[in-house]
This record gives sequence, C-alpha cells and structure tokens, in this order.
Amino acid sequence: MPRQRLDKGLVQVYTGNSKGKTTAALGQSLRAIGHGFYVCFIQFLKGGAYTGELFASQRLYPNFVFRQYGITCPYSTIIRQGEEKCHGCGECFPSKDKDSTEHERLTRMGFQAAQEAVSSGEYDLVVLDEINQAIHLGFLNTEEVVAMLDKKLPFVEVILTGRNAHPEVLERADLVTEMTPRKHPFQKGTASRRGIEY
Repeated sequence: MPRQRLDKGLVQVYTGNSKGKTTAALGQSLRAIGHGFYVCFIQFLKGGAYTGELFASQRLYPNFVFRQYGITCPYSTIIRQGEEKCHGCGECFPSKDKDSTEHERLTRMGFQAAQEAVSSGEYDLVVLDEINQAIHLGFLNTEEVVAMLDKKLPFVEVILTGRNAHPEVLERADLVTEMTPRKHPFQKGTASRRGIEY
C-alpha cells in the first residue's frame, strides 16, 4: 500500500508574545502522527535536554524526529532528574547583548537540516521552532528562509514558530496565528513549570 501524503502542504506561522507557539506546533505534530504522517521537529536556539517534548518524541519515533540546534542548559542534568527547576538564567538563550557566535553556528546547522527536511520527501510535516526569532536575531536572513519555503515539496506542511515573525514570512504564509498575552502567571512571579513551560 503506498504511503499516504497530504493533499496539499501549506505554510503556517505561529507568532506573538504569549505562550503557546511551540505548544500549538506540538499539538499539530501529534495530530499528524495520529494519521500516520511523519514529522520532523527542528528547534532553533533551544538545546535544553530536559524538555518534555524531547522525551515524548523518543516514544513516537520513527514517526516523530526531534532535532535541537541550540546551546544546552548548564543545569540540564539535574533539571531532567527533577532535582531542580529551570533557573531562568538565560545561559542557553541568545540575545543581542552577548556573544552569539555559537548560537549562529548551530542555527546554520539547523537551517541546513531544515532545507533537507522540506525537500527530501521523508517528512509530511516540518516544524521550524523558533526560526522567526533566529531571523530576528540576524542568524538567518529572511530571503533564504522564504526561498526554502518556495522549494518545499508540494505535499509538505511547514510550521514556523517564534516571536517577531518577519513581514515577508507572514506574507508567504497561508495561515498566521498570533498569540496575544492577556494574562500570564509570569506576571505574578510564577516561574517556568516542569511539564507546562518545559
């Protein structure tokens, strides 16, 4: 029996300043896997080896391939073991005010993997988690990302997540969802919670 494919693969963007972008992409991935599709979930700027999605992906392999291209949290081992929580130190996340050479190098590696994933025919859904932020930080340029989207196979669905989605990416997308904060526990000092934020 031939492998089932999507009738038409579109481009989705999940952006905005509130929680839910990666979570929505994971939900879409789970739905696709439930129908027998193959998913490649590529995380840019994230290397935390303690996230729930990383553990879940191992149980869903080979339908769910999960790849990270970011600097690993220095506390990942003890967080993974449940002995400590995320410190919120920001060591594993890039910013414009600290040296991001290694983040940029890993982002370029992730982008190479993304280009292969959308054109290999191996995957039906490709999630590019935090790629919008990678563009915003200058690690990728908008033109090369849009060019990749234009070269994807017709049956491949692509989801781009992250804050600060570039207008050209939004223009290229078939679906855009913006997560808008109305209320968030962080505003009352609640720290990131295991199994909810990571």
